[in-house]
Amino acid sequence: MNDSDSSPILTPISRRGFLKSTSSVVAGGAILGALAPERFALGASPGDTLKIALIGCGGRGSGAANQALSTHGDLKLIAVADVFKDRLDSSLKNLKEQHKERVDVPEENKFIGFEAYKKAIALADVVILATPPGFRPMMFEEAVRQGKHIFMEKPVAVDGPGVRKVLAAAEEAKKKNLKVGVGLQRHHQTGYLETMKRLHDGAIGDIVAMRAYWNGSTPWVKPRKELEAKFGRPLTEMEYQMQNWYYFTWICGDHIVEQHIHNLDVINWVKRGYPVRAVGMGGCEVRKGKDYGEIYDHHAVEFEYADGSRLSSQCRHILNCWNSVSEHVVGTKGSCDVSGHIIKGDNAWRFRADKNNPPKDPYQQEHDDLFDAIRNDRPYNEAENGAKSSMTAILGRMATYSGKVVEWDAALNSTLETMPKDLSWDAKPGPAPGPDGLYPRAVPGKSTAF
Repeated sequence: MNDSDSSPILTPISRRGFLKSTSSVVAGGAILGALAPERFALGASPGDTLKIALIGCGGRGSGAANQALSTHGDLKLIAVADVFKDRLDSSLKNLKEQHKERVDVPEENKFIGFEAYKKAIALADVVILATPPGFRPMMFEEAVRQGKHIFMEKPVAVDGPGVRKVLAAAEEAKKKNLKVGVGLQRHHQTGYLETMKRLHDGAIGDIVAMRAYWNGSTPWVKPRKELEAKFGRPLTEMEYQMQNWYYFTWICGDHIVEQHIHNLDVINWVKRGYPVRAVGMGGCEVRKGKDYGEIYDHHAVEFEYADGSRLSSQCRHILNCWNSVSEHVVGTKGSCDVSGHIIKGDNAWRFRADKNNPPKDPYQQEHDDLFDAIRNDRPYNEAENGAKSSMTAILGRMATYSGKVVEWDAALNSTLETMPKDLSWDAKPGPAPGPDGLYPRAVPGKSTAF
């Protein structure tokens, strides 16, 4: 399913009032600054009331908070943060209706602005990081610095520097015994778990070829004209891109990163490793216009793994075409529809759920597993895999944008950082529209991968 944000837009206000309200935080809280991070390390016991902070109050963030609040044990949502006040208010209202006794967020714990996440993190035991993915590395790094347990949505970065930051913070999280969950929920889905066990036990022999797809329709779009009509004023470029974030690489990563990561992660799981290089092609054939930013509408990538096996990968956002969201592998003794949980060959098998005890929704299960690990001090850190599967998707994007063969090590060590240096409403993010209002896109053969 599409994990993307579908949150409501802002209430119309003046530009001056908007800039003022979203560049400062609601009163209360204190930045930790130079305080030693060890002071905030958490050790939870099964009977503790865990305090939760939600960072990023869009559709996926609200969903993750709902799932966290649906786990067993004493816990409360006590702080929220977002750059948009209307989104924060709407999320909090809905969560309060669903979990009346578990939502206790006073006005002083509602934080607005680009730096708001630091204050919300400071108040919590567990933080949910669900902003658009471009912000994930710096927020994960801060949560680890403050010694908090973490659930963060996928992908965890959109470029090589971001992945390196997450990997470094993941090592620090291990040293501090922090539990980290990542929203690659197939790892908590019974059908996938049963299928993967059989594949790893050799049910189809050595796996020699793989296919993965996320071919579907275009997700949401927020046209500038409609946004400005509701705001009652022109938007700054940063405001517009933050509202329509799916279509800008610096904040989304392109849909191969934001969405297709799920399928690429499954193949990495099958292979118990990550690709060593990639080559591909892509472009924007159909989804064109001023409100579709700079990302492609299709990518086709061939990933090579260390043993020489190849993954053929497709992702596409074009209507009236063949659609599939699935993963498939071929082995020396059979084949497997991984997403369908079906094995063909000498060890033929099909997953069938127990009607008397049906599997739990994997989005809920991943939170149940994380909170169980927190309360019972079980080893739990999904950050490294989350970072490397994010890097797999980034590697694919680098290959399609450049048209070149891109090596894993070169991609991971790239110095091409997409995040703007200045995060403020008047700042200029990297991509800028031309005189015709259209954003330039990467041109294979001309654009650099690094």
